[in-house]
Amino acid sequence: MLRFQHIEYLWALVLLIFIVGAFISALWWKRRSIRKMGDPVTVTRMFTNYSRRFFNIKFVLLALAFAIGVIGLANIQKGTRKEKITRKGVDVVIALDVSKSMLATDVAPDRLTRAKQLITKLMEKLDNDRVGFVVFAGNAYLQMPLTVDYSAARMYLGTVTPDMIPTQGTAIGEAIKVSNDAFNKKERKHKALIIISDGEDHDEGAMAQAKNALDQGVMINTVGIGSVTGSPLPDENGGNKKDAKGNVVISKLNEEALQKIANTGKGVYLHLENNTDEIVNALSNRIDSMEQKEFGDSMFSDYNSYFQYFIGICLLLILIEFFVPNVKNFKLFPRKQTTTA
Repeated sequence: MLRFQHIEYLWALVLLIFIVGAFISALWWKRRSIRKMGDPVTVTRMFTNYSRRFFNIKFVLLALAFAIGVIGLANIQKGTRKEKITRKGVDVVIALDVSKSMLATDVAPDRLTRAKQLITKLMEKLDNDRVGFVVFAGNAYLQMPLTVDYSAARMYLGTVTPDMIPTQGTAIGEAIKVSNDAFNKKERKHKALIIISDGEDHDEGAMAQAKNALDQGVMINTVGIGSVTGSPLPDENGGNKKDAKGNVVISKLNEEALQKIANTGKGVYLHLENNTDEIVNALSNRIDSMEQKEFGDSMFSDYNSYFQYFIGICLLLILIEFFVPNVKNFKLFPRKQTTTA
């Protein structure tokens, strides 16, 4: 198994776009300056010793050195030894609404971002439990099966966007069904489902699915996010989304639907606004009060790091770039001119 120890460092690779852009701008500026000076062919002949090819090679070497250096700092690691780890906890599936209505800004910065912040903090409290993710809008999908690998869980959470499910809506019933299927069917306890949604466009089959999940031992808690007064939805152009009649579309929190689902699932309903820590504590206390089970999982406990190879290649490329000349007919050790009497 390969992984990056510091995967967040890879964001620095975005700088390559600006570096390449600056290089292209420099080339354009040089050509423009030559045209201003006179006939390009004549002006170019004045710089007979300048090598455009060497200039390009030097840039490519530095750009490669930068990219490889960033990868080295992120530190690719390979797992070398697995251990069987026994834990006591429960299975927790988090079903997250990723419909476009979750982009409403009545909860700053927006509903989806605040929901992801809540999940991140909750996982810090659930370090002995297995966690799985389900995402839903008009359809529901199991994004990550139950696991104790919280680093992988955070990676999956970071990829969540409304664009991952093209069909719009809020199919809570299907989300409950997919979440219920993710649990061990042979067990009738140790299972908790947390649904985070604004509850808009709630489908009628949700109550039946909640009752079925409860019969199989799943406790359902719901977290409503948004305001009951509602908020406009942003469109692709930075304005507010409008309906066919030109009216601004307002997305409102459907608390009643989420409360009914929680009541059916013998769980609690919580309203998320600016009280993230309170919600996290309430959910973790609720889960901690459940009967726990022992389960084992194989995890890598030892890794080999390979950053030194990438850093070495990076330094080698910088060294090569240093010795690449900017001019043609470059001589490292020019001959001394001799004179005859």
